[in-house]
Amino acid sequence: YYKVMIEKHGVELQLNTLFEPSLSNDFDHVILASGIHPRIPSIEGIKHSKVVSYIDVLKDKVELGKSVALMGAGGIGFDVAEYITHEGKSTALDTSAFMKEWGVDMQLDARGGIEGIKADKPNNPREVYLLQRKSTKVGAGLGKTTGWVHRFTLRNKNVKMINGVEYNKIDDKGLHYTKKDKTTVLNVDHVVICAGQVSNTDLLEEIRKVNPNVQLVGGAFKAAELDAKEAINQAVRMAATV
Repeated sequence: YYKVMIEKHGVELQLNTLFEPSLSNDFDHVILASGIHPRIPSIEGIKHSKVVSYIDVLKDKVELGKSVALMGAGGIGFDVAEYITHEGKSTALDTSAFMKEWGVDMQLDARGGIEGIKADKPNNPREVYLLQRKSTKVGAGLGKTTGWVHRFTLRNKNVKMINGVEYNKIDDKGLHYTKKDKTTVLNVDHVVICAGQVSNTDLLEEIRKVNPNVQLVGGAFKAAELDAKEAINQAVRMAATV
């Protein structure tokens, strides 16, 4: 659909093309929508073999073990936790399985469709820990109307949520952290870094040397608490001005 609309409005679409800064000289304006890089926290052992990026997990580039610690419990951490704690087709894509998971009687024989119906908790193939540095409730920053669903779903899968931690190091024994002066070691197979993101502006300065009329949009402009609606709004308004 989008390709058709782009071509309809006379926009030349070049796929499988690596943009070099030197090409900036061919245009009046350059809008850099290069996205983000995962933020890598500075702690001892961050390059240990147990440590993997959330991007590699979501792209199925790594095969996680049976026990996993997620460093970071924002939107990324919750998404990754959901992704690695179900097998096969997600219940969100299967109406019957979804209703069973939430204890809803599809035949409506039960009062209100739920009275006396026991929820069928989904099988979780892993032991998962979701950790955050903030002392606030885990998942407090999620959507106001949907956040409780994400928290409830992960609790049903026995995901252990731990707040107010200080990360010490990662080594062969696992993830070492301190909470209220008590040090704990999570003996996990993998530690997934879900510690936010930073803007990918790798090309900005090189482009600016060739063409000063370069602007950032989306995650390249602001990576913190990246919001798709905000990014799209920014891109549309910027496109209307150039």
